[in-house]
Amino acid sequence: MPRLNTPEELEGFRQELVSKRDPKKPCISICAGAGCIASGAAEVIEAFKAEIESQGLTAKVDTKGTGCPGFCEQGPVVVIYPEEICYLGVKPTDVPEIVSQTIKENKVVERLLFKDPVTGVRAVHEYDISFYKAQERTVLCNNIKIDSKSIDDYLALGGYTALTKALSQMTDVEVLEEVKRSNLRGRGGAGFPAGRKWEGSRNAEEPIKYVIVNADEGDPGAFMDRALLEGNPHSILEGLILGGYAIASHEGYFYVRQEYPLAVENINLAIKQAESYGLLGENILGSGFDFKVMVHQGAGAFVCGESTALMTSLEGRAGEPRPKYTRSNIKGLWNRPSVLNNVETWANVPHIINRGADWFNTVGTDSSKGTKIFSLVGKITNTGLVEVPMGMTLRDIIYKIGGGIPDGKKFKAVQTGGPSGGCIPEDQLDLQVGFDELTQAGSMMGSGGMIVLDEDTCMVDVARYFIHFLTDESCGKCVPCREGLRQMDRILTNITQGRGKEGDIELLEELSETAVEASLCALGKSAPNPFLSTLRYFREEYEAHIREKRCPALACKALISFYIDPDKCLACGICRKKCPAGAIDGDKKIIHIIDQELCTNCGTCFEVCPAKFGAVTKISGVPVPAPLAQEKRIITKPDSKRDPKESPKKNQGKAGKNE
Repeated sequence: MPRLNTPEELEGFRQELVSKRDPKKPCISICAGAGCIASGAAEVIEAFKAEIESQGLTAKVDTKGTGCPGFCEQGPVVVIYPEEICYLGVKPTDVPEIVSQTIKENKVVERLLFKDPVTGVRAVHEYDISFYKAQERTVLCNNIKIDSKSIDDYLALGGYTALTKALSQMTDVEVLEEVKRSNLRGRGGAGFPAGRKWEGSRNAEEPIKYVIVNADEGDPGAFMDRALLEGNPHSILEGLILGGYAIASHEGYFYVRQEYPLAVENINLAIKQAESYGLLGENILGSGFDFKVMVHQGAGAFVCGESTALMTSLEGRAGEPRPKYTRSNIKGLWNRPSVLNNVETWANVPHIINRGADWFNTVGTDSSKGTKIFSLVGKITNTGLVEVPMGMTLRDIIYKIGGGIPDGKKFKAVQTGGPSGGCIPEDQLDLQVGFDELTQAGSMMGSGGMIVLDEDTCMVDVARYFIHFLTDESCGKCVPCREGLRQMDRILTNITQGRGKEGDIELLEELSETAVEASLCALGKSAPNPFLSTLRYFREEYEAHIREKRCPALACKALISFYIDPDKCLACGICRKKCPAGAIDGDKKIIHIIDQELCTNCGTCFEVCPAKFGAVTKISGVPVPAPLAQEKRIITKPDSKRDPKESPKKNQGKAGKNE
């Protein structure tokens, strides 16, 4: 790799890379992110390479493994340039057809295209797919275009032009002012203005300063940072170097959890490549600016996403938070000024320097500028990574991009902001997504988790789940968090198991208030949010659990019973055969019943009962009807001759009369 000593050399090398690339040459981009790899993308990549070689097309076709384009549930995803033909769910056995039809004959393989579930229309190009249409992909846009292990790909698409511009045309103060004017807010949690944080570190008297990438992404269901680190590591690295230049720091860190091996591999490779090109190290591009970067792997503690706990861990000690008598940007890592921003925040910086603060301010709301990446998961038709402009409504994200709720179910709530976030109900669907708007609704932006919940979800159990998660992840250093969350977990568990009592809600509110006011760090202060938000919008569910021992969503195992409706049971025998507890009595032509004493409430009978019968139902808060007498359970008419239009109840009456 050549060492580039000046901005002119870098630009010349970039132009050389571009000139060698034929824009008309077919390029097969296969998502090599962790999600698609789990679906078999590695085998697909190898199949493409082997097929192209066997057909003598190696010199005529490029093949690359790229970053995650977002549509994860449809992976492995393959996009063929320059036409941008998008194939979903590709298997190694599909490769010969793609090469022979699309690459050689320029024909589309219809069956591999996205099919709109509503209209039935197939989308040929990536930008025609409904999942992508309403998105505004600024940070994620290059993921599917770049070989995640190639700095040359990043350079050819304009990578490191922001660094070149900053070092050759702007002073460090001008870079800082541009970020301040952009109103970029941190994408990792509370949304603190990045420029103000940077300015505090720059103005600190201590000469040694640090810039840090927080890639300790621990929220259940969240994978935004992982996708960026795996797919376009140079974009984050470039942003970090710019941040170091702006605050006069010469040392940067990536704090990445060990559960992200591919991300760790790719960012380490990116650092080595940047060093070999002279974009890291001493006298970068002849500017006199020195900067080095190291990668630190965290052990996976959720609390290490908190700034002081992360820095304590980075120092080689147990990852526990410490009191913020002075902000971390003044006294952070080793008590020196330290700017900590998450992956997505750093990835936005090169765009701001290249296009300007005024451009960045054209997108978003008055208080939340730019785009935001969310991991859209849960009870939603289209799951994956989405990048939308701040200010888009929850309704548009869930229905226009997410495709709505599957299986004809009703939307109930959406949980945002990770475990410490809150749940937002249906009547708030037109809420604009922004830092302040979500906070006012009782939730938060967090790092960008968005879990959709349908009508079958118990909101009390949702609160219990997240409080239990946070109880396990509490470092235990302060009593309000350690003991308060433990007691909240115990009370919520009792409520979902039918042992709730009057006064529990008030006690939970009191424990929440104490945790918010007295906890040491943001984990404890925000931990009650799942309870407080669900109580705010779904108080009637708490009251039903406590007063009626009833779960309105029919989800809490201890509060439901399974019952076979004799009017619907056709004695098919499936539930009896599948019941792991042997709790179902019945036989051919004999209506089945569930022995409530033996039933373990596993739900197998409910799942396997044919939908056309729907004989197994859930009951909560009322006694299970007594089983029919033996003689009334007999179905005398053979199932094969039974008129499907004739009601089972009528048949049962005939059986009794015949006897």
